[in-house]
Amino acid sequence: MDGKPGKFDAEAFFKISYGLYIISTKFKDKMNGYIANTVFQVTSDPARLAVCCSKNNFTADMISGSGLFSISVLSRDADQKLIALFGYQSGRNVEKFTGTPHIMADSGIPAVTRDCLAWFECRVSQTVDVGTHILFIADILHAEIIDSGGEPLTYAWYRENRKGKSPANAPTYIDNKKTAKNASSGTLYKCAICGHIYDPAIGDPDNGIPAGTDFKDLPDDWKCPLCGVDKSNFDSIARG
Repeated sequence: MDGKPGKFDAEAFFKISYGLYIISTKFKDKMNGYIANTVFQVTSDPARLAVCCSKNNFTADMISGSGLFSISVLSRDADQKLIALFGYQSGRNVEKFTGTPHIMADSGIPAVTRDCLAWFECRVSQTVDVGTHILFIADILHAEIIDSGGEPLTYAWYRENRKGKSPANAPTYIDNKKTAKNASSGTLYKCAICGHIYDPAIGDPDNGIPAGTDFKDLPDDWKCPLCGVDKSNFDSIARG
């Protein structure tokens, strides 16, 4: 090896398989959770799992404080609004468990049961600082099946079939924003769920919408490229 950097193709990361999960905890009187795709088993005896959480996530501080978390395995047919709530909104501003079906584990932490196949109750045994993220390695206190017949939701399937993308705090996030050479003046459109901005000057080329396509001319089945909700969730805003 001559020490020269090799080719870096970000698309290669999408060939690594991930699931999609809701990681939840409770610290003091606050419950919160977020969507994760980096959950994996690290040992079988003792049974341990690990999750990777952005330091920017509100939940990271809460897990550090409580030393406990739950993992809910999402079903392939999970409601997109549930994914948007836990994946694209912050618990600093939203009470995510209000109206969300869940159970309370023996340790006192919540576990989401809506649109989930199984859940785990975990106690942190080790934390590893990996730069922008924290790796929480945990012993499994409880594991239970909710739906034995459903298919788990994988990130690959979510990306291919729902055109979903990782939120900015996810380890798999890739910034592929495109800047128009000649940004037009006028109106932008903001997703009320995740904050994604649709700019007619840029369009949505990843999903077949060319630059210059006005919002009113988007197909009826067009979805937010970030969180997957339909265009009725967008509000018009003035270009800054």
